[in-house]
Amino acid sequence: MAHEHGKMDITTQEKTFNGFIKFTIWGAAISIGILIFMALANA
Repeated sequence: MAHEHGKMDITTQEKTFNGFIKFTIWGAAISIGILIFMALANA
């Protein structure tokens, strides 16, 4: 049984990857927001 490149169903992997990217972007944005708030509150 030969492997055919590009024939595998990867919809689940794509959904997982997209969820991970959204989570990472939201996490970074919240972290940056908290840091800015802390910098302004400490001034």
